[in-house]
Amino acid sequence: MRKSLFCLFVILVLGSIATPALAAEAGEGSISIGLGISVLALGIAAAGGALGQGRAAAGALEGMARNPGAAGRIQAALLISLAFLESLVIFTFAMVFLIRGMAL
Repeated sequence: MRKSLFCLFVILVLGSIATPALAAEAGEGSISIGLGISVLALGIAAAGGALGQGRAAAGALEGMARNPGAAGRIQAALLISLAFLESLVIFTFAMVFLIRGMAL
């Protein structure tokens, strides 16, 4: 329940901040909708990537603590999975710049 209220609060705050920017007329000083959405997507991707990396590291460390003999294989799988997680964030970062270039 508490988490739902927090999510609702965040959505309301972001909506109240974005409303004036999205209601502005096209011209100087206004941003495009695509740029705003892409920046929001970058934030979500960065937050999701950080949460995923934290959970992956916690699981790997727990596995290494339970079975020290398998630490090498667990570490290799962890590094590969962290690289894939980080590539998603970097891909979103690149897309923000592509959309920003098209919006200007």
